[in-house]
Amino acid sequence: MVGLLGLMGKAWGQAVATLTPDTIALGDQTTLSIRRALNYPSTDALSADGIVAVSQTFDTVTQTQHTVLTCFEPGEHTIHLSPTDSLTLVVNDVQIDTTSAEIRDIAPLQRVPYTFWEIFRWVLLAIGIAALAFGIWWMLKHREKVHELLVPSEPKDTRTPYERATQNLEELRRSQMWQAGKAKEYHTELTDIVRRFIEESTDIRATDMTSDETVEAVENGNWKVDSSLLRNIFTTADLVKFAKGEPLPYEHDRSMTEAKQFIDTLWDAVKPKEEEVPHE
Repeated sequence: MVGLLGLMGKAWGQAVATLTPDTIALGDQTTLSIRRALNYPSTDALSADGIVAVSQTFDTVTQTQHTVLTCFEPGEHTIHLSPTDSLTLVVNDVQIDTTSAEIRDIAPLQRVPYTFWEIFRWVLLAIGIAALAFGIWWMLKHREKVHELLVPSEPKDTRTPYERATQNLEELRRSQMWQAGKAKEYHTELTDIVRRFIEESTDIRATDMTSDETVEAVENGNWKVDSSLLRNIFTTADLVKFAKGEPLPYEHDRSMTEAKQFIDTLWDAVKPKEEEVPHE
């Protein structure tokens, strides 16, 4: 349909409007083209009488406005372009042939068989859950072994009490602790080494005893050791630690020498006897 719009003041002038096509089915689309107009209608102005303006573009070369229209109401619809000019859009309803169409009930739902991959996915999930549950159970049951595997343990000290004590005394001597003005720390470490040796090599709990209790326990042990060496060590240490005494240099060295002598004699008395190997 083509229409030559009449003069409406200075609004339209000699504008041309076309509707292609002018007859559509319900819900289809048509295009309204308006060329050489001074003012063009908007989508809101064209959306009337059941017609809906979907989109709108403008061709600057030909000075033409293209508007896509649709309608969902059957019948004839008027597109008003001006108070005196309009176009008609015919919308046909959808015809249903009820004579030949077969009306059927809604088909029931059909069960679709599972595919291999759907089943396999659920099997993998079940295996994963079972493996996780077993792993948690095993870790709880063997938590000590798991702790040993995850947390590296310190190397086991295979030295005898005598080897450990003599090496500690040698390290203390090399540290030159009392020469550096740390007499209290020196004698504290010295007596600790002796107490640990007594406790590791005998049944005396020397680390929990006082100096006098430790000396008395050693004397009651029926070992051929000179307990005066041990008493001298403790007396000098107690003088430094509790009375803030200042031993002479030779007294520091004497405590070290007496500690070595005491450890040597006590170890000779309590060390395990080597089993004799019978001669063939």
